[in-house]
Amino acid sequence: MDLDLAGKTALITGGSAGIGLACAHMLASEGVHVAIAARNAERLAAAAEALHATAHRRGADVPRVFAVAADLTRPEDVLRTAGDVVEAFGRIDILINNAGSAMGGPFLELPDSAFLGAWTLKLLGYIRMTRAVVPAMIARRDGRIVNIVGGAARNPPPSFLTGSTANAALINFTRGLSKELALHNVRINAISPGTTQTERGERLIEAEVTAGKTLEQVREERLSRSPLHRITQPAEIAAMAALIVSDRMASMTGAEVIVDGGAMPAI
Repeated sequence: MDLDLAGKTALITGGSAGIGLACAHMLASEGVHVAIAARNAERLAAAAEALHATAHRRGADVPRVFAVAADLTRPEDVLRTAGDVVEAFGRIDILINNAGSAMGGPFLELPDSAFLGAWTLKLLGYIRMTRAVVPAMIARRDGRIVNIVGGAARNPPPSFLTGSTANAALINFTRGLSKELALHNVRINAISPGTTQTERGERLIEAEVTAGKTLEQVREERLSRSPLHRITQPAEIAAMAALIVSDRMASMTGAEVIVDGGAMPAI
């Protein structure tokens, strides 16, 4: 898209698959030096290899790729990840918070640990990583943060209350923090995808299957909620993230962009 991002550095959590990996490929294709963090070392290595191929397609100005194995439920791993990326690249210009998953299921069958797990990984993970990178952004008076949240923040399905409560809190976190960071020319925004063609998205669909519904019926119900009657592709979310972190959207902060096929038409 030629967004004038070449030479910048980005850290993407949950970057070994799905939306996170799509964001990494999009930014690398724009010439951004990309660091990805995830728990699964094997998938992380495969993702880094694929990103190297994307980076080299740029020709002369080949962006660098860096991978960090980390469990972002652990505060020490958050700090280590941010430190390792700064050591590798010298700075972090862009943070895309994307690491997060949650156990689905009927409310009365969900133990406290299911809620705590979702809040620790996604809500606290995003908060901690933001806290780790923001001081240097403030010192430079420049930085861009995108929180990948989810449409369940606004329209929570009964089978996903663990993730939807974390998502709703993240929207408030994004909006509230934007006012403080704006004083330092640091922008923070959120993207809320609807049903997306990822492994995680498929698991969420499977969580809605009950004794009275088949997997195909649930999938068709999901599609019927979208006026466009389509599943969002990870590359669409990645394209929006790249646009938001570019100076083409220099006045945008504290916003939530919903990409869900028109189910909740809003920005």
